[in-house]
Amino acid sequence: MMITEVQVEVDHRAGGLAVLSFFGRLNMASASRLKTAIGDAVDAGSAKILIDLAGTSFIDSSGLGTLIAGLKRTRQAGGDLRIARATDQAVAVLCLTNLDRILRPYLSIGAALSDW
Repeated sequence: MMITEVQVEVDHRAGGLAVLSFFGRLNMASASRLKTAIGDAVDAGSAKILIDLAGTSFIDSSGLGTLIAGLKRTRQAGGDLRIARATDQAVAVLCLTNLDRILRPYLSIGAALSDW
């Protein structure tokens, strides 16, 4: 299934946690939607954000910047931001930029949540 429209689904959970599922290309044209969703979740009391990237077909530098801005925002609120189920392209971009050291990609949602 090819997703042409960008979608962000938010699942607020107990303990100040929100799981954001991003679908589509995370690039300059769509990064603001994810940034807004992260900000809204933090403002709603969810300082722990998990971003599920399984439906993300592509990430560019704008997308990476949004993830880093989200990490900063959650940490300022006393939480953290994690990513899970990143595609091969997303993992490659994270590794090439050494951002995998800051935003370690978890293989599953369960693994990302296990030590929170």
